[in-house]
This record gives sequence, structure tokens and C-alpha cells, in this order.
Amino acid sequence: MTGSNPILPPELQNLAITPASNEPPSDDLGQDQFLELMLTQLQNQDPLNPMESGDFLAQIAQFGTVNGITELNESFATLSGSLQSSQALQASTMVGNTVLVPVNQTAISTGAEVSGAIDLNSSTPNLVFTVTDASGQAVRQLDLGQQQSGLTRFIWDGRDNNGNPVPGGNYVIEAAALVNGEAVAQPVYLNARVDSVTLSRTGGEPVLNLNGMNSVSISEVREIM
Repeated sequence: MTGSNPILPPELQNLAITPASNEPPSDDLGQDQFLELMLTQLQNQDPLNPMESGDFLAQIAQFGTVNGITELNESFATLSGSLQSSQALQASTMVGNTVLVPVNQTAISTGAEVSGAIDLNSSTPNLVFTVTDASGQAVRQLDLGQQQSGLTRFIWDGRDNNGNPVPGGNYVIEAAALVNGEAVAQPVYLNARVDSVTLSRTGGEPVLNLNGMNSVSISEVREIM
């Protein structure tokens, strides 16, 4: 039997409820299901205590908010996937190239050169960098003198203070700047060749595997040579 429902507002009496399909039930509440629930609620409300228009509109607004958040999350997921693909492509192009990274320890062969930069927070009247071997013994100290703030480039020729080539092994390079009469440690960056790239299976940043040094994430790269 068809006809108008005196309980429903005139603007809702023409709405039709979509018949149930043979598809398995879903945990997600779609727009059709939401309208069906709302109409059922209106049809079965107490005539002596009907739902106020404010409550009705509040439920519609709540559904719209949840639906909007879902669409926003889907958009963010798509954007995240695009960014990860872009990072993976960028990382792959670095293989075989030299990058400047915040690493101060490296493994070298006998007499091999090491180059990099010191990132000065402020200008200094004197900048010194020291090379120590695996036992912590200082093998070379270079006085770079007065330097301005920013990156100060350096090259260590792989020799000790007596001019002899140091044996192959692991070495640490540290830097200190004279600030207000005191020696203050400064960040050291080394140049390194990218041997390969490791991609994360969980959506993390690509990792660059460096020759003779620890691996770093792509966001840590200061410069690409």
C-alpha cells in the first residue's frame, strides 16, 4: 500500500529506500544504508515525542563528517604513496654518485683521502679538526684558522702528523671551533659514494648504503655532488 506518511516531513516522503542486494554485508555504512536507517527511525518515532529537526540535522552532519574524513584519509594515502614512489626514484638516481652526509666515521684503505665539510654555527677565529684511529689515538690534527659560519670544506690526505700514510682501517673525524675562548664541537659531514639503496616495506624513507660508512636515510643528505 502506498501513500503519504503523516509522520514524515513532506520533503522526505518521496525518498525511496534501495532494496537489499545479494552482496555480502559490509561493515561500512554507506549513504543508502544511512538514509534507510534515518527513514526507519522517522517512521517508528513516537508521534507524541517526535524527533526534533535539530537532532535530525545533527545526525546528517555527523554522517557527512565521517564520510569526509574517510575520503580525506584515502587522499592522504594516495599522496603518501606518490611521495614514497618519488623518494624511491630519487634514491635510485643517487647510486654511484657522491653525497655529503652527517657521518664522521669512515673506513679507508692505506693513505686514502677523505673529504667533507664542517658546519659552523657561527664564525670563529680558529677551527681545528682532528682524526683519530680505532683505538682513539689522534693521528692527525689540522688547524684551519679563521672561518665564517656555514660549511667549511676540508680534505684529509690520509697521512699522520709526520706525513706518513696511515694504515687502512676505521677513522673518526671531529671538529672544534673557538667560541668565546672555548673549544666547541661542530657537526662534521663526509663525502661518500652511494653503493646501493634499501627500500622500506613499511612505507619508511629509502636508505642509502654508503661505501665505507654507515647507512643514512635519504632525508639526511646535505648535498649531491
